[in-house]
Amino acid sequence: MLEVDSQAVSEPAHPDPQEGLSIAEAARRTGVSAHTLRYYERAGLVVTPVGRTAGGRRRYRQLDLKWIVICTKLRATGMPIKAIRRYAQLVSAGAGNEQERLALLEAHRAEVAARLAEVQENLRLIDHKIDVYRGRLAAGDADRLWAPSRPATARAST
Repeated sequence: MLEVDSQAVSEPAHPDPQEGLSIAEAARRTGVSAHTLRYYERAGLVVTPVGRTAGGRRRYRQLDLKWIVICTKLRATGMPIKAIRRYAQLVSAGAGNEQERLALLEAHRAEVAARLAEVQENLRLIDHKIDVYRGRLAAGDADRLWAPSRPATARAST
């Protein structure tokens, strides 16, 4: 994730707007579309303003790319935009709200873990059905597997 490293050299407070990556390159490196990058910015999901050239073109720094990856992973796990926005606001606000950030992430983790447990249970059912079919096919009696019967009128029309 994106943590503070006291040993790291910080970026200048006002980086040269000509430096950084274009929106197309940022999209390629993060795996999201340029449209999504613009949406994340409009929706208030980025933690620092994305730099702009004198002509108004976006320039993405490494910090921006790392944050975008965090946002996409949170979205991929089902975190609502509203919750990501809140998390971004807390991060942007700086020190002093770490407990609230932690609570937000822990609540989301619990939701993801519950969905994962449900998916694992569903996978066990699928694995069981696969084992049944493999066993019946190997035994040569797959024709004995249950299939719903069709009414006589339905069979005649198919």
